[in-house]
Amino acid sequence: MHGFVAIYLREMLILKCRLKRQLAGMAVSPLLYLVTFGYAMGDLIRFGEQSYLHFLLPGLVAMASMTQAFAIATDINVARFYWNIFEEFQAAPIGNLAYVAGETLAGMTRALLGVGVILLLALPFGVVLHYGPLFWLAVLLDCFVFASLAVAMAMLVKSHADQSLLTSFIITPMAFLGGTFFPVDKLPAWVQAALHCLPLTHASNAIRASSLGRPVAGIDYLVLLLVGLAFFWLALHSVNRARD
Repeated sequence: MHGFVAIYLREMLILKCRLKRQLAGMAVSPLLYLVTFGYAMGDLIRFGEQSYLHFLLPGLVAMASMTQAFAIATDINVARFYWNIFEEFQAAPIGNLAYVAGETLAGMTRALLGVGVILLLALPFGVVLHYGPLFWLAVLLDCFVFASLAVAMAMLVKSHADQSLLTSFIITPMAFLGGTFFPVDKLPAWVQAALHCLPLTHASNAIRASSLGRPVAGIDYLVLLLVGLAFFWLALHSVNRARD
């Protein structure tokens, strides 16, 4: 793990230089969703005693954890293809595990920052949720899953342009189908089975249940942990191949 802190601090220094722009970018989409779907439709759609806004906010947290964590792949690609930073890492006495761990933690940090932005934006709308240990555990696992996937995909793509294709074909469909905007259990059984193969569905379930004070399903946390470890191993394997 020699060099892990250096990798992480480098990403944090870059984030610090772009912090205002990053925060603004993190706030735009959630604010639009809160206003258009949550505020405008919040009283028209209800799930039991709760408004649609209470259903939507945990889904936005899950989605932001995914998109912001996966966004670290873009920075890795820019550093790899344009700045040749990855070649410098290859020459430096930094192990592959340290590189993957540092980049993954950087992606998780960005995602947690995005979650914080959403929770602050929700305050004027009067949404009161429970932010206990199980809520933050689900958020961290969600961040870990997609930050690890981001590092893996950043090593597998052949050009920076290919990264946008991954976002279009993997992240965007998952953002809308992973139980963020609608309850998956209202769909036909075969559709539910397909959507439960998506890690974001389990993240949405865990985050929503814990934030609304409902009983949580341990299987959601277990699936996120196992998928995250699998993606982390894939990232490590991908870095090994990229170095070769």
